[in-house]
Amino acid sequence: MRNRLMVLAMLLAATLWSGLGQALEDTTPATDEAVELKVANRSIMLFRATILGEAPASRVKRAKRVISEALEEDPELKISTDSIQNSYMVLIGNTRAFIVAPKDVDSLAYSSVQEAAEGAAEKLRQVVNETREARNVQMIVRSLALAAVATLIYLALLWCLSWLRHKLLAKLPALMDRHTKALKVGRVQLIDSNFLYPLVSRCLLFLRWLLILLLSYEWLGFVLSRFPYTRPWGESLNNYLVELAGYLLQGIVDAIPGLGVALAIFFIARGVTAFTRRILRRMAAPGTFSWLNHETLQPTQRLTALAVWLFALAMAYPYLPGAGTDAFKGLSVLIGLMISLGATSVVGQAAAGLILTYTRTLRPGEFVRIGEYEGTVTELGMFTTRIRTGLGEVLTLPNSMITGTVTKNYSRTVQGPGYVVDTVVTIGYDTPWRQVEAMLLEAAKRTPGVLEDPPAQVFQTALSDFYPEYRLVAQAIPSQPRPRAVLLSMLHANIQDVFNEYGVQIMSPHYLGDPQQEKRVPPEQWFTAPAQAPKDE
Repeated sequence: MRNRLMVLAMLLAATLWSGLGQALEDTTPATDEAVELKVANRSIMLFRATILGEAPASRVKRAKRVISEALEEDPELKISTDSIQNSYMVLIGNTRAFIVAPKDVDSLAYSSVQEAAEGAAEKLRQVVNETREARNVQMIVRSLALAAVATLIYLALLWCLSWLRHKLLAKLPALMDRHTKALKVGRVQLIDSNFLYPLVSRCLLFLRWLLILLLSYEWLGFVLSRFPYTRPWGESLNNYLVELAGYLLQGIVDAIPGLGVALAIFFIARGVTAFTRRILRRMAAPGTFSWLNHETLQPTQRLTALAVWLFALAMAYPYLPGAGTDAFKGLSVLIGLMISLGATSVVGQAAAGLILTYTRTLRPGEFVRIGEYEGTVTELGMFTTRIRTGLGEVLTLPNSMITGTVTKNYSRTVQGPGYVVDTVVTIGYDTPWRQVEAMLLEAAKRTPGVLEDPPAQVFQTALSDFYPEYRLVAQAIPSQPRPRAVLLSMLHANIQDVFNEYGVQIMSPHYLGDPQQEKRVPPEQWFTAPAQAPKDE
C-alpha cells in the first residue's frame, strides 16, 4: 500500500513539473509595458513576459514580497540559479525569488537566458550584502565618518578655490599690463589691457564655477556611495561621469585622423597662397600685363587667396569633427540662408568695387566729381569709396552708386601730377570776346597755385541768345583737398578784380526790349585792353 502511494506521488510530481515546464515554454509574448523589479533602491530585473497567467506587474509584487520576507528572516542567505526547461529560477536561500523567461531577456544586453539570470542574481547578491551592511552599526558609523571627512575636504577645496581666485584677480591687472605691452607690431600695441581684463576675469569666473560643479558632483557621488540605500544613486553618478569622460576621449581619438587631414589641407592652401602671391608680384612688373599693375596687384592677390581658401574649406569640411551631425547641417543651412538674403547687395557692391579697381576709373589721390559730390579720393575699397571734400568732410560712397553715376576726373587729364580747375562766366555780346579771354587769362596768372606751364585756356562753350559763355580751364599744383577750394575762391576773386579794373560788368543780360544801339562790337574796339592785336595786323 505504501509503495503504491509513493509511486502515485512521484507520478503526480512529474506531471506537475512537466506542466510547469510546458507553461514556461508557452509564455505569452512580451507586453509593451515592462515592469522593473527594484529592491532596496537597486534595479534587479525588467519583467516583460506573462508566466502561468501572472502579468509582469504581479510577478514584481510577488518577487518583492518573497525577497523582503527572506531578508527579514535571515540576511546571510545564499543567492543561486536553477534551470527550468528553457528558463531559469533565481533562488534566495531555498526559496524561489523569481523566474527569468526567454521573453524577459534584453537581446542587446544579454546573449542568453542564463546570462540574464546570472546578472539578476549578482544584483540580488548586492542587495543581500547591502542589507547586511545596513544592519551593522559599526559599518554605518564608519560610513558616516568617511562622509564627514569627505565633506571637510570638499569645503577646504572650495575655500582654496575662493582664495586662489582673489589672489589671481589682485595680480591680474599687473600681469595684463606686462604681457599686453609685449604684444606689439612695430610701435603699435595690438591689445589694450582695459579691453582684455574683462574677458580674462570672466574666463576665470567660468573656470571657478566649473571646478565647483565638478567637486560638488564628485563629493555627492562619494557620500551617496557610502550608504547602502543611496549607493545605487552614487554609482549611477560616478558611472555617468566616467561614461561622459570616455565618450569625450573617444570622440577626441576618433577626430584625430580627420583633424590631421584638415591640417594638411590648411598647410597646402597656405603654401599655394604664398606661391600665387609671388607669381602675381612678378606678373605685375611694368610691361608684362596691362590689367595687372601695382594698383590692381593687392586686390588680385586677395581674390586669389580667397578662392584658394574657399576651395580648401570645401575640401576640409567633411574631415572636421562633427561635420555629419545635425548641428553642422543646421549651421550650414543657416549660413546659406543668411548669404542668400544678403547676397544681392553684397555681391553687387563687391562687383562694383572690382569694376572700379580693374577699369582704374578712380585712384587714391585723384580729384574727382561723382554726381553732386566732389573731392579727393582717399580710399578705394571693395564695397565703398571714401573722398574728402574741399571743406574737410569725408564722404563714404557705395561703389554701386559710383558705377551708376557719371564720374568726372579732374586729375586724369592733366599733364603730370595735379588737377584741373575750371570756372564759367557769361558776358554780353557788347564786350569784345578777345578782351574777355585776355582778362580771364590775366586772372589765372594772378592766382597762386595755377601753373603757367601748361598755360591756362579759355573756351567759348556756348553762344546763347543774350550772351556767350566762357570757360576758363587751368591746371593746379598737387595739394590737399581744402586748398583747392581756397584756390578756386582766389581765382573767382581775381576774375572780379580784373574785370573791375577794365570796367567790364560780370553779368548775364536778358531781353527786355529793343535797345537804341545795336549790341555789337565795332572792329576798332576788338582789341580793347588788355587784349593785344596780332603783330601782323
